[in-house]
Amino acid sequence: MPLRSKLFRGDPKLEACLVSDPAHVTPGASGPHVAKIHTALFLVDGASVASAELERQHYGPSTTAAVLAFKRKRHIINYSYQTKADNIVGKMTIAALDAEVLLYELKGPLPNGDAANTQFT
Repeated sequence: MPLRSKLFRGDPKLEACLVSDPAHVTPGASGPHVAKIHTALFLVDGASVASAELERQHYGPSTTAAVLAFKRKRHIINYSYQTKADNIVGKMTIAALDAEVLLYELKGPLPNGDAANTQFT
């Protein structure tokens, strides 16, 4: 099943992340797909990402911390090979983020009408 939120659907890197282990989004990644993850973490958790990471659309230390906090709060762990949450955005994480962003979108209009363009610090 493809991603359903307006924020994520149609993004090739995030869609690939949903179905392919090698396509996981990991620390060090950069690009518009990372900016969408930043936005999602802010919308669903009020996460704070460093302005330098936002500007560069970079998965740096504050993004890593926000992803880990999101996963710990929701107990996102693949028990087949993990004993604790990690800091990557894989299949389970992107699915959980997508579901929560979709709920957020269904509640009403996104800030400025477009979550992907939302700026925060």
